[in-house]
Amino acid sequence: VQRRIPDFLQSVSLKYVKLGYHYLINRGIYLATIPVLVLVFSAEVGSLSREELWKKLSEDACYDLATVLSFFTVFVFTISVYFMSGPRSIYLIDFACFRPHDDLKETKEQFIEMARASGKFDEASLQFQKRIVKSSGVGDETYLPKAVMSDENSATMKEGRLEASTVMFGALDELFEKTRIRPKDVGVLVVNCSIFNPTPSLSAMIINHYKMRGNVLSYNLGGMGCSTRLIAVDLARDMLQANPNNYAVVVNTEMVGYNWYPGWDRSMLVPNCFFRMGSSAVLLSNCRRDYRRVKYSLEHLVRTHKGADDRSF
Repeated sequence: VQRRIPDFLQSVSLKYVKLGYHYLINRGIYLATIPVLVLVFSAEVGSLSREELWKKLSEDACYDLATVLSFFTVFVFTISVYFMSGPRSIYLIDFACFRPHDDLKETKEQFIEMARASGKFDEASLQFQKRIVKSSGVGDETYLPKAVMSDENSATMKEGRLEASTVMFGALDELFEKTRIRPKDVGVLVVNCSIFNPTPSLSAMIINHYKMRGNVLSYNLGGMGCSTRLIAVDLARDMLQANPNNYAVVVNTEMVGYNWYPGWDRSMLVPNCFFRMGSSAVLLSNCRRDYRRVKYSLEHLVRTHKGADDRSF
C-alpha cells in the first residue's frame, strides 16, 4: 500500500509547533535571564567549602548584604515581569438565559397540531416534522413566537426585529440585574446571530437601547453557523487580552420567526424542528477584583477551521 505524503500545510499538528515557537519567543528573556542568575549564584556558592560558606554567612554577612539584596531584587523583578506580561485571566462572572412568557410555550404535540392547522404543510411534511421533533431532543417546554403560525408571512424584518428585541433585552436585563454591572461599564460587546442580520445591526440595537458608552468595542457576527458561539467567546477573550480592566458581554440568539419555512422541501423543514425562541447573555471580565465572585475561569479554547477542505465546505 502506497502511503500518501502528509500535507504539512493542512496538518493540524503544525499548530502545536507554532504554539511552542510562540511560547519560546515570548518568554525568551526569562529563559535566558533566570539560568544565568542561577549559574552565577551556584558558581559563587560552589566555589566555597562548607566551612567557608558558614564563615561567610556568619562573619561577612554585612559585607555581602548588598550583593544578596541585588540578586534577590533582580530575581523578584524578573518573576514579577514574567507574571505581569503573561496572558490575563478571563473570568465568567455570570450568565442569563431568556425565558419567554408561558403563553408562548408549546409541547411537541401542540407544535404538530399548530403546523397542521396553519394549512401550510401537506401530510407528508407533517409526518416528517413529527419524526424529526421526536428524535431531536427538543422537550415539551420550548417556546415559539406567535408570528410563526399566523396567516401572514412571519419572515419579515419587522417581525425579526421584534423577536430580537424581546429575547436579547430580556436576557441582558436579567444579566445586568444579577451582576450589578451597569451597561456603561461594558467595554466589549459581541452579538451572534447566524441568520438574521439587519441594518442597523443587532449590536447597534443593544447599544442604543442601553445607552452604552461611545468607545465600546462592538462586533456583530452572522452567517457562521452554530460554531459562532465559540467564535464569539474567542473574540471577546482576545479583546479582553488587549484591553485591561474591562468587561465583555457576549449575546447569542437565533430568530425563529425570520427563519421559519412554510413549505414542503424536507431539507428546509429541519430548522423548523430544531430551533426555538430564546437568547443567552454572558458577562466576561479580566478584572482581578472580580476573582472572588466569578463562576468560571476561561482556561482553553481550541478552534480548528476546516473550510479549506472542499468536503467540509
